[in-house]
Amino acid sequence: MTGLVPLPVILPLLGAGVTLVLARRPRAQRITSVTALTATFGVALALLVTAHMDGPQVVRVGGWPVPLGIVLVADQLATLMLVVSTAVTLCVLLYSIGEGRADGRESTPVAIYHPTYLILTAGVTNAFLSGDLFNLYVGFEVLLGASYVLLTLGGTEVRIRAGTTYVVVSILSSVIFLTAIGLVYAATGTVNLAQLAGRLDALPDDLRLVLQLMLLLAFGIKAAVFPLSAWLPDSYPTAPAPVTAVFAGLLTKVGVYAIIRTETLLFPGGRTGDLLLVVALLTMVVGILGAVAQSDIKRLLSFTLVSHIGYMLFGIALGSVAGLASAIFYVVHHITIQTTLFLATGLVERRGGSTNLERLGGLARAPSLAVLFFLPALNLAGIPPFSGFLGKLGLLQAGVADGTPLAWLVVAGGALTSLLTLYAMTRVWNLAFWRQPAPSIAVGGAEPAKPLGLSGTGRLWGTGRLSGVPSARGASPGVPPADSASIPSAAGGPVAVEPMPPLLVGATAALVVLGLTLTLLAGPIFGVSSESAANLVERTPYVEAVLRPVAGAR
Repeated sequence: MTGLVPLPVILPLLGAGVTLVLARRPRAQRITSVTALTATFGVALALLVTAHMDGPQVVRVGGWPVPLGIVLVADQLATLMLVVSTAVTLCVLLYSIGEGRADGRESTPVAIYHPTYLILTAGVTNAFLSGDLFNLYVGFEVLLGASYVLLTLGGTEVRIRAGTTYVVVSILSSVIFLTAIGLVYAATGTVNLAQLAGRLDALPDDLRLVLQLMLLLAFGIKAAVFPLSAWLPDSYPTAPAPVTAVFAGLLTKVGVYAIIRTETLLFPGGRTGDLLLVVALLTMVVGILGAVAQSDIKRLLSFTLVSHIGYMLFGIALGSVAGLASAIFYVVHHITIQTTLFLATGLVERRGGSTNLERLGGLARAPSLAVLFFLPALNLAGIPPFSGFLGKLGLLQAGVADGTPLAWLVVAGGALTSLLTLYAMTRVWNLAFWRQPAPSIAVGGAEPAKPLGLSGTGRLWGTGRLSGVPSARGASPGVPPADSASIPSAAGGPVAVEPMPPLLVGATAALVVLGLTLTLLAGPIFGVSSESAANLVERTPYVEAVLRPVAGAR
């Protein structure tokens, strides 16, 4: 099954090339992109099963022996990340296709979107499979290069400004990472992770600590841990909903994955445990305090994204099998749930015309939208029996088992963060969904608040089409669809709004179901996470699989 290992990288790259050639054929582009990601997801599932049954799968690209060539390693941790990341990217791609159809942009798409999106996916999968530091750097640069393009699509002033901040911060982290790689190579003569596992142990403690801190600094910026996270809430919310969703769900988690891989494989039992615990606590508390102060749903979710990175860092800092297993499970949970919430927020923006809580209200009248936001919101807040609760419970139990005063302090911080997350989600629900909209924000009012209003085609900006307005699709004026929702107007009468586009709802619902599946299958998934954590702590299975001599190697 080792022949499957490169495919999660190759398939999206091939798809990107084909979609670039098909720039003038948008339908063919969409079919190619969906096919490439579906195939990648199938390969990732097969690799997960194989890694679980037969151990890490290793491919030496070109047949070159270690450390001369590129090595791709598909162990349980990498393949678990592959499965959840490809599932999420596929759902987000379907959402973006549905958004293009709903907004009438099918015939005039941004031709570069599909190639760039697939290149982003290839960068993510390459980072997960990389068996050496430099190839990990390449994976980061590929996904970051693609993310620059996606973040600034449309070329608006706000997006260009946010993209500039994102580019500067990303370049800074990349320079630090590349410098660290150079120092590691100078000190050990290799950048292969399996070889470094043995050679770094022989270095003087102070030099080893410097290398560890430099890698942590680079990955900490990419993962948006406090105090290196100020760039994220200003960058992500400006992008279109699908782009924001995939960024929030995946990009920071690649940084977290890199921290897990290097801390366990290269620096086990290092001297940074207490530092990581302090950073985890500050990331949790400062992030969630920022969230509760927001009046915009996108910015609120961006701050909760930062905050919950602290939970993952908590498990890594503990360094125990229980802590690492819970951190891995929480990464899988958070990728899914955070992406779902940003897609649901995109639906909120379409229905309500804004993501500002002061302008929203009455969205509970759209039952499907209410359910699609409510379930992942409860999951993020850690309400039993959802996967968010199970992941947090595992982390808090691991902290209690550690027993140190600092670990107990982080446990208390984690519990407080969970309560404040629940408060933030409840506030969004009460203001956007449960309360009645004020006349000043109601559709049909004499002076609707920006950006609500009617376009020349009879569409409400950012929402469904109003009934009673002639439709380009030939709908009968004044006759609302049978399953339409209605929202009150300033005059007191209802104004019916057509249902959300089916593909957008379907893609978001698929991720909601995936989040519920994490709860239903929490036992087996925790089992895979625990086995992955045990192998990470032991290190031997990974190292032996990579360094095992191969017959016929050059």
